[in-house]
Formats: sequence, structure tokens, C-alpha cells
Amino acid sequence: MTNLLLVLAGGAIGAACRFLVDRIATRRLDRTLPWGTLTVNVAGSLVLGLLAGLGSALPGWVGVLVGTGFCGALTTYSTFSYETVRLAGETTYGRLRALLYVAATLIAGLGAAALGWWLGQTL
Repeated sequence: MTNLLLVLAGGAIGAACRFLVDRIATRRLDRTLPWGTLTVNVAGSLVLGLLAGLGSALPGWVGVLVGTGFCGALTTYSTFSYETVRLAGETTYGRLRALLYVAATLIAGLGAAALGWWLGQTL
């Protein structure tokens, strides 16, 4: 029961952060790509990589709260998929932008996870 409460608490914070980051990115950046989703997915990859790198140095409840709850709600594969399909369906350079979005998400997300893991191992 405690783990469920930790996931719920982390998820509430992660979902609120995702909402706010998306709103800020939508207002401040151009609409060429879905910058809000890209930002939260990369940030979540960094945090999850950091947790993995820290490993057993952290108490188990931190992984449940931050890894499962916070990162699970902050990041979004379903929105990433939807936005990719939506971009591909746009008439002007839609498929190119969709491909760029997928490549940017994968490269930046994997890089952020690797950086987070490295930082966790180094600390």
C-alpha cells in the first residue's frame, strides 16, 4: 500500500510538471516540433538514468516515488506517438518533420539517460 501511495504522489507531481512544461514550451518556442513533449521525455530520461546510476545508494522508496511515479507521469510515449503521426500527416514537409522529431527524441533521450547514468555512477 505504501508503494502505491508513493507512485500516486510522484505521479501527481510528474503530471503537473509535464502540463506546465508543455504550456511553457508551446508559448515560447515555435511550433515546428512538439517541444514540450520532447523536453519532458528527455528530462525524464535524464532523471531515470540518474536513478539507475545511483543504484543501491538510494533507498528503495525513492525509485518507486521518482522512477515509477514521477518519471512515469512526466514522460509520455503515447503523446510522442500521436504527435509523430500527426506531423507525418501534415502536408508541407510533414514526413520530414516527423522523422526529425523521432530522431531528436531518440538521440536526446538516450543521450540524457546515458548522461544521467554516468552522473549517478560518478557521484
